[in-house]
Amino acid sequence: MAEAGFWDDQESAQKILGALKLARAVVEPCEAVDATLEEIATLGELGEEAGASEVEADLAVAVGVAEGQGEALEFQVMLGGENDHRSAYLTVQAGAGGVDAADFASMLLRLYLRWSERRGFGTEMVEVTEADEGGIRHATIHVKGPYAYGYLKAERGVHRLVRISPFDAQSRRHTAFAAIEAMPEFDADAPIEVDMDQVRVDTYRAGGAGGQHVNKTDSAVRMTHLPTGIVVQCQNERSQHKNRATATGMLKAKLYELRQRERDDELKRMYGEKGEIAWGSQIRSYVLNPYQMVKDHRTNFEKGNTQAVFDGDIDEFIEEYLRSRSSG
Repeated sequence: MAEAGFWDDQESAQKILGALKLARAVVEPCEAVDATLEEIATLGELGEEAGASEVEADLAVAVGVAEGQGEALEFQVMLGGENDHRSAYLTVQAGAGGVDAADFASMLLRLYLRWSERRGFGTEMVEVTEADEGGIRHATIHVKGPYAYGYLKAERGVHRLVRISPFDAQSRRHTAFAAIEAMPEFDADAPIEVDMDQVRVDTYRAGGAGGQHVNKTDSAVRMTHLPTGIVVQCQNERSQHKNRATATGMLKAKLYELRQRERDDELKRMYGEKGEIAWGSQIRSYVLNPYQMVKDHRTNFEKGNTQAVFDGDIDEFIEEYLRSRSSG
């Protein structure tokens, strides 16, 4: 990075910055634990010289910090999957429930954007399909940062919302569903190859709010993998070339996930039995009426502060699930 002309090639520079960020995510937590343990040792020596009562309070604080750092480091070790260290693509898909499902999908999209912000991850909208009556039918975001996929893989599955519908004139309670899919972002080292002869590529004009920034060219790209029926699309860039490259990366990620799904019994059950995004397959319920509770059905972990959850406070759900996977 200190070399002259480092920023001349922005794409290359960003890759190097990403590698640096990943390396720091591994090294800095270890260094932090080392520093705290050194502080504890120093306080212990002072206690022997001046008396334990003189350092007791500071020592208790330092030990508490070390325990927290150790737990965080232990958890990070759990993110040791083959692709856990990678950035991720996260897709939100509205399911059964009509306009409530589309609104729920938009709530989940906001949740993951806020969660990414809280963790210091960068985000970029890849594509979004808005629903006619409000909310979204489908959206994909690119979550950029070390271990983004390792965390977000815990969110895969069907999510359920129970509430008094704001779209029901009689104020009845409705249930709506949405599905979350997470895929790792691959560079040139993708462990899967795509035969582009088996891919149909369609271009179209990306939607927009109008005005001077409306897209006037067919820059959006949709790819359909004919053997599997997998469809990906990208419309966030004005350049068709960049959208095509992003869509190709997403297609590789989806095909990789499909392969993993066939090998992983839990994923096989989650995707193989759910069929529709509806009853009987949810991994988590967000209940806003008649009481307020968010509950993960895989771990039975629950939280009463639903507003905090919708503001992105889902770390405990993710950690409980990943710990259960590790212990299992």
